[in-house]
Amino acid sequence: MQIPTVARKAPAPAKPNGDLLSLPTLGRERLLQLLASARSLKRDLSPYRHSLAGKTVILLFEQPSLRTRLTFEIGVQRLGGIAVYVDHSSSRIGQRESVYDMGKNLERMVDCVVARVFHHNTLEELAAATRVPVINGLSDRFHPCQALADALTILEQSGVAPENGHTGQKVAYVGDGNNVAHSLMHAAAMIGFDLTVITPEAFRPAADVVADAQRLAAGTGATIALSNDPAGVAGHHFVYTDVWVSMAQQEQLERRRKRFSAYQVNPGLMAKAAPNARFLHCLPAHRGLEVTDDVIDSAASVVYDQAENRMHVQNALLLHLLANQHPG
Repeated sequence: MQIPTVARKAPAPAKPNGDLLSLPTLGRERLLQLLASARSLKRDLSPYRHSLAGKTVILLFEQPSLRTRLTFEIGVQRLGGIAVYVDHSSSRIGQRESVYDMGKNLERMVDCVVARVFHHNTLEELAAATRVPVINGLSDRFHPCQALADALTILEQSGVAPENGHTGQKVAYVGDGNNVAHSLMHAAAMIGFDLTVITPEAFRPAADVVADAQRLAAGTGATIALSNDPAGVAGHHFVYTDVWVSMAQQEQLERRRKRFSAYQVNPGLMAKAAPNARFLHCLPAHRGLEVTDDVIDSAASVVYDQAENRMHVQNALLLHLLANQHPG
């Protein structure tokens, strides 16, 4: 009896507009184009209200979300498309059936996948399996949609034009060298912000991501520096922080609280930054831990501008990936 051969899993066909798993996959020119589109859409979305008519975007979320879920759901609908949310918090992607099989099914049903996952390799497997674009809604390695919103907010607040390279803006990130810090390093390097990542020694960002960001920074003249001294915020125009304890790290709360206490963003730390420095936070914030009320609620805080900008940059991204439209 002849034993049937098992067909090899062929890679998905090349995607005309690619995926967004991390910012470097965009390239600098496309990144700037996305930000220009986001500014245009923020001014007036009305010409694009039917641009995603007939398009369906599925949101596969292993982790809870407010901003990522709502900005994608509402954004897709405002552009005329359909958004479908699937809660994977009780059954991880790849647990019930393989990531490959899921991807091959989804490519026949939807036009785009937004996935919010615990492990970045889940996104990579999904993107390799399917011929439709995959967008990283957050992973343990990167948070590119957040970094796009951060970049738009910094450009709005500073009034600088990034087209010519180095912008002269200095951003200090204080706290845990996590996925948000990783994507912020990519954005700063590609756009032309000087970035100082200030963390406890044991919580620095991943060495390979630092090296990648520093390589990208050579093209814009930006600097990507690491420090473990909170006083390193001196002279910086923006001070950014994130939670010390992410959703998968709750058992580390007390240990991290002690280790990060010197890295709290409070009025004393903000006073060390440049005059009129702005405060950034990707939210949700743990008030009284990484930031105090009198900072996040102050006139220096632009955290809700950041939150709003998630929708504008993601709308631009969806138009670039699904409709090949480039507002602005």
